[in-house]
Amino acid sequence: MKYYSKEHEWVRIDGEVAVIGISEHAAHELGDITYVEPPAEDADLIVGDPLGVVESVKAASDVYAPISGTVCEVNSELEEDPGIINSSPEDKGWICKIENFDLAELEELMDEKAYAKYLKELK
Repeated sequence: MKYYSKEHEWVRIDGEVAVIGISEHAAHELGDITYVEPPAEDADLIVGDPLGVVESVKAASDVYAPISGTVCEVNSELEEDPGIINSSPEDKGWICKIENFDLAELEELMDEKAYAKYLKELK
């Protein structure tokens, strides 16, 4: 199950690790992504902290931590091919993985149904 923030980040819990990326909506709005600056491994993040930057032909956009934790892995494939986020934003285009997170923070995020409703309200 994925959870979404109002800033269009998603998080999926995979055992002891939380996988984070930007939503399909955000990838579409940004257009062709040309560069991704991921967080540093071992960085400690708190909800709302900038965890990286995604740059596209349209704009540069900060990516914010939807939950707190410690970065344990970054998606190194994005260095070579940042466009992975365009083609697979909620699967292969993940940005980082974190550990030492608090499941209670997920309660502040939206599930897929609530996020879809939120997107309709933005239009």
